[in-house]
Amino acid sequence: MADRSIAAGAGGEGAIRTLPFPVDPNVGGAGLHIGPMGAGRTWPADAALQRVHRIDFHVVLFFDAGPVRHMVDFAEYEAAAGDVLWIRPGQVHRFSGRSAYRGTVLTMQPGFLPRATVEATGLYRYDLPPLLRPDPVRLVALRAALTRLRGEYEDAATTATLPPALYTAVLRHALTAFLLRLAHLAATSGEADRHQADTAFTLFRDAVEQDFATNHTVSAYADALGYSRRTLVRAVRAATGQTPKGFIDRRVVLEAKRLLAHTDLPIGRVGAAVGFPDAANFSKFFHQRTDLTPARFRAELR
Repeated sequence: MADRSIAAGAGGEGAIRTLPFPVDPNVGGAGLHIGPMGAGRTWPADAALQRVHRIDFHVVLFFDAGPVRHMVDFAEYEAAAGDVLWIRPGQVHRFSGRSAYRGTVLTMQPGFLPRATVEATGLYRYDLPPLLRPDPVRLVALRAALTRLRGEYEDAATTATLPPALYTAVLRHALTAFLLRLAHLAATSGEADRHQADTAFTLFRDAVEQDFATNHTVSAYADALGYSRRTLVRAVRAATGQTPKGFIDRRVVLEAKRLLAHTDLPIGRVGAAVGFPDAANFSKFFHQRTDLTPARFRAELR
């Protein structure tokens, strides 16, 4: 799946900052960095991480201590020791000033892994929750895979026992092993089991992800997928507890929030980007589902 980056608007003082991939500690330009959490380590010390910001790369936070509260796409998550938070490109997030982040952070550019590996590891499964809680057995295996990856990374950064080209291949293999374990954990979580149990829901979810900006009607999705409206309602409710219309609307609202937070696009253009040519209709839709006007939502983040 292609990177679902938020459309960039005109940059101004009020725009939410996009943090680029941390190039300085990036070993040999490999597109991968792994190290301890902490300001001034993975990101510049002046990055203002406690403000809402966006990333255009993957971040995996492996926590050694907790609790830590972290906002991802306007939802708050509380992580404990042993938990993993996976933040994907295009998502907006915010670090908590009240939490002490301890553990390991892995950052990776989207193009670092081959496409087949990207598909196998679910790098763009935005439907899965970002917070993962491995059981004790899986936690041991994840820590072992992360330790191997970090060992190879540190060897490439310091000892350099292999040529650069071979280091890139070794790092890709070690990273793939870690991500496959992480992806399996995500795909077999209770929520993921319910989502994957019904083919009708899976197809609907993928269709909404592709067309939410132009198609807001349940009937159109049902017709395109070859299901009756009743079948689609039953499948989506079983998988998510929501109606199909509620599922579509939540995705539209999320994209609108991202655009309002990240860009300085006028409200009317934000509405047009998510399928509302009329700004008044967009404002009414947004207010009904968030209890905030688009302008008020944007102001509260600035």
